[in-house]
Amino acid sequence: MEQHLICLDLDGTLLNSNQQITPYTKEIIKKVQALGHHFMISTGRPYRASQTYYTELGLTTPIVNFNGAFVHHPTDMNFETFHQPLDFKVAREIFEKIPHLNIQNIVAEVKDHVYLHYHDAYLFEGFSMGNPLIQVGNLLDSIKEPPTSILIQAEEKEIPNIYKHLDDVYAEHLEHRRWGAPFPVIEIVKKGINKAVGVQIALDYLNIKRENTIAFGDEDNDHEMIQFVNTGVAMGNAINDLKEIADDITDSNNEDGIGKYLARYFNIE
Repeated sequence: MEQHLICLDLDGTLLNSNQQITPYTKEIIKKVQALGHHFMISTGRPYRASQTYYTELGLTTPIVNFNGAFVHHPTDMNFETFHQPLDFKVAREIFEKIPHLNIQNIVAEVKDHVYLHYHDAYLFEGFSMGNPLIQVGNLLDSIKEPPTSILIQAEEKEIPNIYKHLDDVYAEHLEHRRWGAPFPVIEIVKKGINKAVGVQIALDYLNIKRENTIAFGDEDNDHEMIQFVNTGVAMGNAINDLKEIADDITDSNNEDGIGKYLARYFNIE
């Protein structure tokens, strides 16, 4: 079999509800690696919050962070890092106007700095993974350079109104996608940025054909990646919209969905 690239979302996909890679799925991944195939993490998380899983799986591939806005290679210093932050003027407009739309919080990330508009102990703990510098206060005052991404936290009933505002005012400048658990938020990145962009960069680097790609996902931010690869697989716990466009559906993230699918696909016992 020709060399494959298997792309893995983290939350709700590779990770179970305890934020762990289950032993069976890890075992199957190792066996697929031994056959000469590559795995890549493709996540909305920053690298500092995904590095532990990259190391745990012994990966040697680029990693897609911030839903494609930041793609780099942790071990190959010759890899040309891809980084596409938001337009600073647009970001500042969002910082000014979005708080009036009944949101709960706004989080902006600039490299290894995390900025919270309002103090929130739960978010503070969640975004502290990897020990970034965390600052709380009005984002208009604290952020001095273009953010890689902006996260908006709001109650479910407020989401449609926020989506409408973003589409009406900023459709030409940004993309917005939903994260799943453990931090259900709207993530905003630069227009044209998504996980599929990162997958293409990795394919070029690894010299792997697009027809030899598999991706697993569960949420709105996996949409483009699932459509881009040859075999897009939705988890059993995935949102219905993703299941409808996926090529296949596997078991949930708590039922070794990735491990079971790969075992069948690569004929591993």
